[in-house]
Amino acid sequence: MADSARLNVTLDAERAAKLTLLAEQTHTQEGTLARSLLSRAIDEADVDARHVVELLESIDGAWERAQLGLEQARSGATVPLDDLV
Repeated sequence: MADSARLNVTLDAERAAKLTLLAEQTHTQEGTLARSLLSRAIDEADVDARHVVELLESIDGAWERAQLGLEQARSGATVPLDDLV
C-alpha cells in the first residue's frame, strides 16, 4: 500500500446511519465499505473541470466550511501535522 493516501471523511448523521445500515447488511466493516464506495464514486466521476465545479457547488454548506477553515488557519486555530501522528 505504498502508493495509497489516507483521507478522513466526516459524514452527516443521515449518511453515517445509512453507511452503518449498509455495513450491517453486508457484514462488512464501515471503513471498508466506505472506502469501496468512495473508490467507485471516484472511478466513475467525470474529470471535466466544469462538472467538478458543479459537483462542489451542489454540496450544502461547502463554501461556508471552506471559509471557516481559512479563518481558523489564519487565526492559528490549527493542529501541527507532527501532533497528528
